[in-house]
This record gives sequence, structure tokens and C-alpha cells, in this order.
Amino acid sequence: MEKILIGTCGYSYNEWVGPVYPEGTKRDQFLHLYAEKFDTVEIDYTYYTMPKARNIAKMVSEGKQLSFAIKAHQSLTHKIDDDNWQRDANIYLEAIEPLVGSKRLEAVLFQFPYSFHYEDINRIYLSNVLDKFKGIPCAVEFRNNEWNKDQVIKELKKRKVSLVSLDMPDLPKLPEQIDIITSPLGYFRFHGKNKKAWWGSDATARYDYLYTDSELEIAAERIRQMSEKIKRLIVYFNNHSKGKAAENAVTLLILLRKMGLIKN
Repeated sequence: MEKILIGTCGYSYNEWVGPVYPEGTKRDQFLHLYAEKFDTVEIDYTYYTMPKARNIAKMVSEGKQLSFAIKAHQSLTHKIDDDNWQRDANIYLEAIEPLVGSKRLEAVLFQFPYSFHYEDINRIYLSNVLDKFKGIPCAVEFRNNEWNKDQVIKELKKRKVSLVSLDMPDLPKLPEQIDIITSPLGYFRFHGKNKKAWWGSDATARYDYLYTDSELEIAAERIRQMSEKIKRLIVYFNNHSKGKAAENAVTLLILLRKMGLIKN
């Protein structure tokens, strides 16, 4: 398998029938068709709904050669209950065992919200949740720049936890677009550049963005530089509206092949 894998954040969108999947495609055919285009996928429904092992096992079986990153449930990142998060972590870990056992798991993604500030209580929680997932490849995405501190980077490197590289709007207090390697696994997410829609809108508007070829060429150079420092790099597009993520992922694949970074 390639050192650099490109995919999208999610694959099961009805609005992709037409732009991505052939007209008339049924939902139970989505994953099979997706796997004909890409080698990896980020599973996002597990943020909204606690996964179940039988559903994960079915997805692994139907996904052919796909590898999977999988998003942590919101009870572990956005709606943390101090009394119950460990219970929820146990349920989640049991559910993703088919991915772990099949060695098709790239990483569990902990995407923390803008409101997850660099405070003692959150630093302690982050340490505890990563301890709970010890032995599982993990990646962390922060949505504010308060976490860009030497102490945080040092701890992530010690734990070999990936710090997600981001492409997103250049707005005050959002993370800077810098690529800091903290693990042998690199993790890159494209969120679009919708400055006007980033705050005060829903996710559909926030991520409704189509990257231009020139923007992807700049991103490809970032990816090239990252690839020289790591063993493996997974890249996902989150601008899923109307199939734009898949369109941009295909364009990036072509660019990286021209650069000799991807062979197949």
C-alpha cells in the first residue's frame, strides 16, 4: 500500500448519487463503489452515534482493501461527562475491535471543539483519555490555537499521538496551518476556506467549499514535505457538500502521482 493515502471524511451521502456514485445507486452500494476510487476513508458517523461491533465488522467486510480512520464519539470530545466518559470509552473500544483485529485501523480521531481550551482540567482529561486508548493509534485535532505549545507537542511526541495538520480558513484564534510531526503516522484534514460561513452557520455551509487546483498544488507541497519525515500519511477531505470532497480528493491524487509521491 502507498505511503500516502487519500480519501474523504465519510462516504455515505445521498447527495453523492450523481456527482460521485452513478444515478440509481443504493445506499448499501456506497462503500463498495467508494473503495473502487480510494484506499482509505474517515468514518464520521461514530461521532454522532456510538458504534456497534457488528456494524463495524460489516463495514470492514464490505470495504475490500480500505483502511479506516474513525472519529471518537462526541461523549469523548464535545459532551464530556466526568462521571461516565470512561464507561463510554470502554463501549467505544469494544465496538471498534473488528477494525483493530483486522489491522485496518489507521487511527482514532479525537477532534476537540473550539471551546476545548488550554486549561488544567482539559489537559488532565486529554492525558487520561489518551491513557485509556493506549495501544490504539490516535490522532488529535484542536480547533483553537491555544494548544500550539511546546509542552503539548512534547507530550504528543512522547505518546506517538498524531497532531492533525489542517487546511482551514485563516481566522483569528483558529490553529495556524503548520505541520508538526509528532508520530510516525501523519494525519491531514481539509476543511475548506469558508471564512464567512465558519462561525454562526451549520456544518453544511461551513464545509461547502471546492478547492481550486492552485490551492491543492500548495497543499500538495505541504504533503510532500510531511511525507519526508514520516512513515505513513493519511489525508481526508471534509468538504463533503455535493461531492466536492471526492472531486478534490481525485484531483489531489492526480497531483501527487505527477509528483511521484503516489505510484498507483
